[in-house]
Amino acid sequence: MNGFSVDLSLRPTTFDLWHVCLAGTVVTLMAILILLLLVMLFTRGRTKNGVKAQVSQQPVEPTVKIVERIVEVEKLVPAPMPEPVILKEYSPDAALQVLGLLQKEARFIDFIKEDITAYSDAEIGVAARVVHEGCNKAINDHFSLKSVRNEQEGASITLPVGFDATANRLTGNIVGSAPFTGVLVHKGWQVTEVRLPKLTQNHNPNIVAAAEIEL
Repeated sequence: MNGFSVDLSLRPTTFDLWHVCLAGTVVTLMAILILLLLVMLFTRGRTKNGVKAQVSQQPVEPTVKIVERIVEVEKLVPAPMPEPVILKEYSPDAALQVLGLLQKEARFIDFIKEDITAYSDAEIGVAARVVHEGCNKAINDHFSLKSVRNEQEGASITLPVGFDATANRLTGNIVGSAPFTGVLVHKGWQVTEVRLPKLTQNHNPNIVAAAEIEL
């Protein structure tokens, strides 16, 4: 039996139409395979990038929510109210007591309430001397005083920035801000000690001068 053998080592020396079609098919298949591989790689790359983007965006969302909640809380919490100005209230008893002492020592209220239009200047001067002596005694007995400023009146004074406005009162043409330079018109007075007498519990301070009845 005669067999048909093919020598695989032989190389074709001529190309016909069949070989050309076969070569074109192989090239086309390789191109398609390469294209499919590129598409698969590109698709996997986009998928990984999308997952990374989602992972990186996950902690941002709670942060935004927390910021929004903080803003909402700030809107809900009212602004603190300014502290009210507290004015000091003093009992009038001490003032009434001082007025009573001036009346006792100098007949101060009698002199002030008297209609002096009918008296001459000489008569008023005599009465004023008595009132002056009595008021001076009442003040010296119950208060210790000293001047606010030690400079001589008429001297030039410079008040620095932050000076005590309660102890130094500006008058005249006040323009600008401290330091101020002016002339000392009055030294001022300040009380260093108070020695008012103690009163009984039933004492009525509104009675600054009791009515006098001679029997």
